[in-house]
Amino acid sequence: MKKSYKSLFVLLAVLLFTLSASGSAFAFNDIDKDAGKSYIEQLQKKGLIKGDGSGMFKPKSALTAQSAVLLIVNGFGLNIDNIRFIKEPKASDFFTKVKDDAYYAKAFIVANLNGLEIPRDIDPNGKVTREQFAHWIFKAISKKGDYAWIEMYQTFKDEDKVTKGYMDSVQKLLVGKIASLDNGKFRPKDAITRSEAAVILAKALAFVKNTQPVPPAEPEQPASPLTEVKLTSEAYGSEALKVTISAQAPHPGYGIEIANVAFKDKQAIVTYRIVKPDPAALYPQVITTVKATVYVSNAYTPVLGGEAK
Repeated sequence: MKKSYKSLFVLLAVLLFTLSASGSAFAFNDIDKDAGKSYIEQLQKKGLIKGDGSGMFKPKSALTAQSAVLLIVNGFGLNIDNIRFIKEPKASDFFTKVKDDAYYAKAFIVANLNGLEIPRDIDPNGKVTREQFAHWIFKAISKKGDYAWIEMYQTFKDEDKVTKGYMDSVQKLLVGKIASLDNGKFRPKDAITRSEAAVILAKALAFVKNTQPVPPAEPEQPASPLTEVKLTSEAYGSEALKVTISAQAPHPGYGIEIANVAFKDKQAIVTYRIVKPDPAALYPQVITTVKATVYVSNAYTPVLGGEAK
């Protein structure tokens, strides 16, 4: 029995060492002094970023376009699952320098069809500017929902260097605390580093996770073709009232009918329904009075209740 316990202890010790070793083996050894360390580690734990195979992340190196697109597409979980294609899309349908057999080709296709606005002549191995990355990130955020951004303009020293069409994206990221300035500058034309991109992506993903999108607005109801709708009543015998709803219609093809009469608190609430014209008929464009009548007890006061849908 003692031997069995000893063997079990040795096994657990070996397992603990293995887990500890595997946990530290994947840590980058060149980010300890980098300002974006915590954000880089966040993305690493999510499996979104990897090193160069030797434990190096190279945080100060420029981010390539292929890496940027893969980061954004995978980070935001963008896809094209809801699109039906007549033929399978290829990267070469949208980009002149992205090869169809490249491992990142599908990411470029997904990015394009999700509206990231990546230039057609983008070089996958080329550097990405800070303003480009900001624009792509904002477009990706917009695909996740309609967010209520604070309407405030953030001034900075080199705002005149921002490419036309990118400023709104840069502003949104600055106001949303997703991107930040460097000594009062955004440095829009500088190549974004791997560390800077990791920080912006991590903050953008946190923004999407923690911010409630604006609910979609209720669709506006089309304006009623009838105007000047009114209710009148007159005595009908000794115990009844003749109640009439009248309105002005744009032509004689329209009509009106009583939809319902609800009796409540000594009121007769009368609702109406519009009779639509025959779509195949031709009508003179002459304003016409249309009417509908109902009879109720004179014990109730007639009230116009509105249009029934």
